[in-house]
Amino acid sequence: MAKSNSQHILVIRLSAMGDVAMSVPVIAGIVKKYPHVKITVLTKAFTAPIFSDIPNVSIFKADVKGRHKGVLGLWKLYKELKALQFDAVADIHNVLRSSILKQFFKLSSIPFIQLDKGRAEKKALTDPNRCVFKPLKTTFERYADVFGLLGYPILKSEMVTLPKKPLPANVDNLLIGEGRLLIGIAPFAAFQGKMYPLDLMKKVVSHLDSTEQYKILLFGGGAKEVEVLTSWEKEFNTCINVAGKLSFSQELSLLSNLKLMLAMDSGNAHLAAMYAVPTVTLWGATHPYAGFYPFGQSIENAVLSNRKQYPAIPTSIYGNKVPEGYEDVMRTIAPEDVVKKIQLILGQ
Repeated sequence: MAKSNSQHILVIRLSAMGDVAMSVPVIAGIVKKYPHVKITVLTKAFTAPIFSDIPNVSIFKADVKGRHKGVLGLWKLYKELKALQFDAVADIHNVLRSSILKQFFKLSSIPFIQLDKGRAEKKALTDPNRCVFKPLKTTFERYADVFGLLGYPILKSEMVTLPKKPLPANVDNLLIGEGRLLIGIAPFAAFQGKMYPLDLMKKVVSHLDSTEQYKILLFGGGAKEVEVLTSWEKEFNTCINVAGKLSFSQELSLLSNLKLMLAMDSGNAHLAAMYAVPTVTLWGATHPYAGFYPFGQSIENAVLSNRKQYPAIPTSIYGNKVPEGYEDVMRTIAPEDVVKKIQLILGQ
């Protein structure tokens, strides 16, 4: 349906943060390749800053807990969106809410293409009795398929990262480090199955701190995470906890200026990667083959748990399913190996 005149596409991606961040290289690539295309992203208020620096992209904030809650709320949302006169809808989320919106958009005969999540392939990948173990289509490719069906094909080589953001004036004091390299560490994940044990991560932090070569910014969220990161900030001279101190926009500015990010298979890894920051990722019950590897990162940047010792890995796509006996898969990753990987990437 692509045309030479201006086109307005609604892109639906409400959550989660990592999946929203993974849409950035695709959306930024689309508006670069097709300058006549204007995109409005329907997302939640918290994730809106992720798209703030992409040309020809605006945000529509979904209030799913307020005025857009429930079927009646979604009808109101549809009416508000319809007034913006979209030519097509790219649903790269494909959940119940967006499927209800699809039924409403049928009333307007507006083309509406939904993401193929590849559930069957992912189920086969996490089957402990699998016969084949190979990479699945990436999430970026699945997003691109949606745009391709709307008439806007894009290759992975045409997807782009975002430029470094200017640092807010009020965070300058965080970066005083006598020329030390600015690195980030995000030690938490949504599910225990893909979170590196905190006692081992603390050893990583301790070793990096002892070199006095780095300024380490600690990222996280929530009261318990802030408590842990605050204790590390007090214990280690080169660590600064930024969790709970900055707005999300300010955190993105800091992320974009990092020399390296260390994270799990998690949202922070994808946020760093969308700015082309070298990102070391630690993998437990999940695996890069599922298609959620950060954009543009060398596979050499991944540090994997031992599949010879734990052959059922990946036990789940999201890290929410850990079978008995697999609780300690990430303890097969030695802190020393994590530090070596960081130093290798930084050329030290």
